[in-house]
Amino acid sequence: MPETQPVEESRLSDEEVKSLESVKTATGKIRSELSKIIVGQGEVIDQLVMGIFSQGHCLLEGVPGLAKTLMVSTLAKSMKLDFSRVQFTPDLMPSDITGTEVIQEDKLSGAREFRFIQGPIFANIILADEINRTPPKTQAALLEAMQERQVTIGGTRHPLPDPFFVLATQNPIEQEGTYTLPEAQQDRFMFKVFVDYPDYDDEYQIAASTTSAVSSEVDAVLSADEILDVQKLVRRVPVPAHVIHYALRLVRATRVSQGDVPDFVPDLLSWGAGPRAVQYLILGAKAKAVMEGRSFATLEDVKAISKPVLRHRIITTFNAESNNITSDDVVTQLLEKLPERREQDDVAPELAPAFNAA
Repeated sequence: MPETQPVEESRLSDEEVKSLESVKTATGKIRSELSKIIVGQGEVIDQLVMGIFSQGHCLLEGVPGLAKTLMVSTLAKSMKLDFSRVQFTPDLMPSDITGTEVIQEDKLSGAREFRFIQGPIFANIILADEINRTPPKTQAALLEAMQERQVTIGGTRHPLPDPFFVLATQNPIEQEGTYTLPEAQQDRFMFKVFVDYPDYDDEYQIAASTTSAVSSEVDAVLSADEILDVQKLVRRVPVPAHVIHYALRLVRATRVSQGDVPDFVPDLLSWGAGPRAVQYLILGAKAKAVMEGRSFATLEDVKAISKPVLRHRIITTFNAESNNITSDDVVTQLLEKLPERREQDDVAPELAPAFNAA
């Protein structure tokens, strides 16, 4: 069934439609700049850019040596943003991230007062490197910053710069010396991005380029103000009602406790995704549309980002794990089983209950 365009009053203005082409061009330039340093990993890079355009945070997982850290630092260079790297270690304390208050004495009056010393989190892009190598107490220092975009020290709130993103890397939990991120911490991340081994040709290019004397410089493509404008544009992109209904059905189908789920779900999932998953599916679909120069989001946009949005928000059962069924496998089955559209899906979400009751 063809996609239905949003109603006339929800469409972007002519000026906003023109700006879509500029964003599409900028996205291509970002990919081009990163390709100077990063070989392959196109899908990973797109998901990181999508997260930034959606005001979301990203968690990258992969074994050591796959250039996760290099990818994030290079992305920061392609944008005119303040960049800060925090190396997460077992002895890292929360104040090492957020900052701390120190007593300072006035040389003239001799009066003493507390002065807040900002931590590395006060930057536009934060690289939380190997975030799962520090205990949960320190990981929790990021919770307020990621959700509220502020830190509270000594009862005083300190706003963080805008835009603000946390791009974290972690090693697989099977690696020695790692701590599993709490569910509340994982839920703050819009995407969980898997970074896999490069294919043969890409790895050949990596070996050739990184062992030569030739180096490349990355040019900045977007400024902080331009990124903020893109974020506003993403929020303005309309989404047809049936796309919102589909995203909602997809997320609710993971919740075993709600009863109305596909037959295979109770056997494979012990915990489902929360409301943030729906929000990020819609925002990610909007960002994907903007990056491709389109004026509204589609079902295919939602499907394309469903795995990075859902994989860290659903918990598989022991039965699924014993049969090597991953959370991505469950999402794949849901995409295959769920109907793309129902008759009542053409009704705006806030009107759907009344439509069903009628």
